[in-house]
Formats: sequence, structure tokens, C-alpha cells
Amino acid sequence: MTAPGQGKDGPISPGDFQSATIAPTSFEPLGADQQPRRGPRNPRRWALAAVATGFALVMLFLFLARPVEIRVQADTPAEVNISGLYLPFGDRILILPGEYALAARAPGYHPREATLAVGDGANQVLEIQLRPLPGLLAVNSEPAGARVLVDGEAIGQTPLADYRLEAGNYRLRLEHPRYRALEQDLAITGREVQQTLQLAMEPAWAEVSISSAPSGAQILVDGEAMGTTPATLELLEGERQLILQKADFADLHSDLTIVAGEPLALDSLALQPAAGRLELSSRPSGANVTLDGEFQGQTPLTLELTPARSHQVAVFKPGYRRHSDSLQLAAGEVLAQDITLQPRLGEVEFRISPPQATLRINGRPVGQGPQTLSLPAFEHRVEVVLDGHASVQRRVTPRPGLQQLVAVELQTVEQARMANIPPEITTSVGQTLLLFKPEDSPRNQFTMGASRREPGRRANEVLRPVELRRMFYLQTTEVTNAQFRLFQANHDSGQVESNSLNREHQPAVQVSWQQAAQFCNWLSRREGLPPFYQQTQGIVTGFNPEATGYRLPTEAEWAWAARVRGEELLRFPWGDEFPPDKVVGNYADNTSAYVTGRILNGYTDGHVTTATVASFPPNHNGLYDMGGNVAEWVNDVYSIPPANSPLQVDPLGAQSGDNFVIRGAGWAQSKLAELRLSFRDYGQAGRDDVGFRIARYAE
Repeated sequence: MTAPGQGKDGPISPGDFQSATIAPTSFEPLGADQQPRRGPRNPRRWALAAVATGFALVMLFLFLARPVEIRVQADTPAEVNISGLYLPFGDRILILPGEYALAARAPGYHPREATLAVGDGANQVLEIQLRPLPGLLAVNSEPAGARVLVDGEAIGQTPLADYRLEAGNYRLRLEHPRYRALEQDLAITGREVQQTLQLAMEPAWAEVSISSAPSGAQILVDGEAMGTTPATLELLEGERQLILQKADFADLHSDLTIVAGEPLALDSLALQPAAGRLELSSRPSGANVTLDGEFQGQTPLTLELTPARSHQVAVFKPGYRRHSDSLQLAAGEVLAQDITLQPRLGEVEFRISPPQATLRINGRPVGQGPQTLSLPAFEHRVEVVLDGHASVQRRVTPRPGLQQLVAVELQTVEQARMANIPPEITTSVGQTLLLFKPEDSPRNQFTMGASRREPGRRANEVLRPVELRRMFYLQTTEVTNAQFRLFQANHDSGQVESNSLNREHQPAVQVSWQQAAQFCNWLSRREGLPPFYQQTQGIVTGFNPEATGYRLPTEAEWAWAARVRGEELLRFPWGDEFPPDKVVGNYADNTSAYVTGRILNGYTDGHVTTATVASFPPNHNGLYDMGGNVAEWVNDVYSIPPANSPLQVDPLGAQSGDNFVIRGAGWAQSKLAELRLSFRDYGQAGRDDVGFRIARYAE
């Protein structure tokens, strides 16, 4: 800061208060007629005038100036320069209101320029924070060459000199290949202060002395050759594997635990003579081998035998006679043996239909039609083949002295195909699906919708003929919260009037049609099936009708599974009369009146909202809750079919649309119109009374 009474470049003089610029002009002497008139001079008078003027200016400055305190935050003396006239006044300065350029400097800090804005108020304060210059760090280590890291960032190797770091706290780490890492906190002062660290690192190894009997064995540590015995090695701390190798001797293996700084002596490790080697093969191969009664493996096999000692070797295989031998090998001796096992035979009678079929044993044709064969007493692969028929494979193990029978009746390809389609499947998340074969039904062609004369009939229930030909699987229950949460872990079905819809085995609700379709694709991918639905950027935009992955049931499949019972077409899930005369499902009953406001009079099912799936008897097709509990999404885009529509075969609906069909009634419905199996609703967003069940084509 400028000393009191000093300006930027020297002492303050009265002339410093002038605001006008003083500039030189040319000198011209006065003419004769311009000479001043001389009169008596009074120096005292002029001096008093000058003093008075100066005093007046000073008083004016003091009257107009404002006190300002300038505080510079620095640990070293600071210098402050201000571009204007000011007077020091204790810890403050007096300065006229206005804006001034200010520059602050201090040793060890970055200079800073700022604007000093002086207002009309009293006791004005300007805080100036100077930023320290970086500090200078030097790091020396024992040993040298350590990698230096500051806050995890490598900055060089020791010896490290004059590395510039901003003031602050850091974490210093030294790393060296054979030494323990060293870490410590580091406080950098900054202000170009030199800080030097002298650090000593602890060795991460220990001396290990190794000798053997006999000596001269090659030493391997963790697979790396390190010399021959005797030797003293520096091994890094931790778990190490030691191997000693010498010709005509068995390898010696030892696991070592090395503690840094703690020497370890391994004296006179005794090497054992190398074992003899028996290389065994057999015909047929894959025979079991025992050595001195202990199982060793199957041929081909190499055995190590203790030298100069008799050993019992046995070779045997099911269906063949046992081979035994006594052997003795010298140290390091190698013996190869190829043993032919003698078969034990058993008779097998093959009854084959039709007689033109070919019989193959272990892939080799042995004739056509029925025959009796003597086969070795081990397991054989039997195959019966005939063009136009599905081949059959069996396994048979003949027993000596006991004739066996193998009967094979080939099926046509179509017969075999149908036999191979399971009547029931279980998904990877525990859902059970039943197989339906509409063409085996007396009524795979039926009429969807309802007659105009049917009580409760809605305008969207237009009669239309459909026919189902493709076999399909349909889930026996609605998808539960537990099953859906395997796909979407945070799903919450919510509650109604403090009655939970969110228990594990209640049906999943508050599920949109998109979410239900995406669940089907997720389950298909989980099981390696081709996804049925086509997605673009996570949105279902269509479907592949040929895919056998999981999907929502079509509206026609749902209606057929719910309504067709033999030749009969049901009106309600329980029959044709309304209301039901017994508890048949979960509807808006007496217990849910305070929630739904409308009920099925005189009906009590015991559930205010949704029930655990399968709480009520299944329908005639073994399907639960096709009427009641929750209504269900189906695959079809919602539309009202035109009157007199032509017959549709396995209809799937449009590829895409804004709304989708909902079928069936739920816990919140009670009206005759809603409980009919032909009732149709639609939407796209999740609701607390709508869930879904899954389906898929069988092929």
C-alpha cells in the first residue's frame, strides 16, 4: 500500500488535485503598448492567497472524500496501488466517490487487479483474496526410481525436483516393483515455498536359502527358473510355489508363504528317485484301470510306478473279461502295454415293426426287421430307421445267460411330431401352460360376439365366424406380481382403500398392454425362443405371426378357451343362468361394496379386491379366473368388426394400433353385461382391475 501522503509515483502535492491537463505554449514578448503597468508589489498578500486556496481545496477534498478499508488476504506484506488521489487515514484511506483501477501484489502470490467502486456510504470495505503461487515439491526415496503419484496421478520418478503443485492437501504414494507401497498425506504450502521429502521404502521381499539332496536341482518359483541348488534368493512376499527338478528324480513341489523381511531357510530338501512310467492302452479303449487296487482312470492312460517294487495292475470294462498283471519297473523306466480285452456276450431279441425298418447297432447296420443278436455285455446304442417314419433310438446292455427283448414300433413323421409336443409346459419363472388342439375339438369353428337379442349385449360384440387351426399353449393362471417382478423389479400393483393389490401371488395389475407384451419378449429371450413381438426403441410396433415365442392370447383363442365346451358355447363362465347360484369366481360381492359401490346382490366370494390366483375352481379347460379376479389383455388391436364378416382363420388382429382388447370380468364388475364371456372392453394404460396371462404357438 502506498505510504501516507504518497501518490503512485511520489508525494502528493496540491497540483495532484487538478483535473485539467497542463500543456506548454509558445512564448511571445509583449509589445510596447502591452507592457504591464508596474505598481507596488505585495508578496505577503500573494502567499496568503495561495495558502487560502490550498486550504480550501484540502477542506473540499476532506468534505467530499469517503473512508474505505482495503483488506488484502495474504500471509506476506501486500502492496496496493490505486489509480487516483487518496489520503491514508489510519487503517483506511480517504478517496473521492467513483471507480478506480486497483492492483494488489504480495510475495508468493499471483497479482490481482480489481475495480474499486467508492460510493457515498461510510465505512466501506473491500476484501481482496490473493491466490498463492504453486509450491515446489522435491521427493527423494531409498531406493531411487520409485514411481511418484499424487492423488492417484503419476507425476514422475524419484529423485523428483521442483514439481509445481497448487497449495492444498494431497495424498502422496510411492511405488517400486520390489518394495511396499508408501502412502502419506501431503500439505503443500504454495507461495513458491520449496518442500523436500526424504522417504525410505520397506522391502517387500525376504531372503530364502534353498539346498537339496542331491544338489544341482533346478529351482522354479511360480514357474520361473531362478537358478540351481544351493542358492539364496530374494523372493517377493506372498504365496509362492517352489518346484525343484533334477534328471532321474521326481519333481519336488512346495508351497511357500513369504513374509517381507523374515529370512527363510529350506535346508537339504530330499529329492526322490523318478517313478517308472507305464503307458497303457486297450482294445476297446475307455477301459477302467486300477493300480494296487486304487482306481486310476480309463485307457489310454499313463501310470507312475514306484521303482524297484511290485505293483498289481488291472484293466476291465463292462461286457469284457478282466485283465490283471503284476509289474515292476526300474527308476525312470518306461513300459508301453496294449491290452486286448475279451468280450462277454449276451443275447438280445429285437422285435421291429414295420419289418422293412433297418436296425443299427452303435451306428452300424445289422439287418432289417425282427432278429436276435449276440452282443458284448456293455451298453449299446440301438437305432431303428425307415423312410417316412421317425427313427427311434434306445440303449441296451446285454446280460450273459439272460436273453433280453427290445420292441420298437415306428411311427410316421406326423405321428411322431404330435407325440413329441408335450401337453403341458412350465416356464423358467414357474408358470404352467396347457396345450390346446382346436382341430381335435368338435367346435374349432365358432361364432364370436353375441346376438342383438342377448340381454346385456354391447354394440362392439358383432357376430363374426372364426376358425382355430394352430395348436397353442395358454397359461392356467394370470401372471402374478412375483412373476412380473422378475421382469420389472420395482413393479407396484398398488392398493384400493387400504386393500393391497401387491401381494406376491395376486395377479399383476397396473400393467399397460406395452408392458405385458414386453414381458412376453423378455421371457422368450430368457428361454432362447424367437420373440413374437417386434420392438423399435423399446416400443412394441408389430409382431411376427410365425414366431413361437411367448405372447398374449389372441381374442379368438381367449374366447374359444373360455366359451367352447364340447358342442356348447357358454354365455357365462358358470353356464347360461344369471346370477350364479354358488361361488364361482371373484366379482364385486357383498364384501367389496364399500369399494366398488355396486355389487352382485346376494353374492359373497370373500375378497374385497383381487384374490390369490387359482383361489376358485378352474373352468372346463383347466384354466383359472377366465371369469373374475381381473380382466385380461389380449393380443388384438381394438376394433369393431363389420357385420357379415367372412370366416377368419387364426386371426391375430392388426399389427399396431392405439388401443387393445380387454376380455373377461374382474373383481370390480357385477353387472350382467360385464360378466358375460362375450363382453369386450379396450384401453392401453394399466388399470387396477386388468392383468394378463401368456400364450404361445406350439409350433
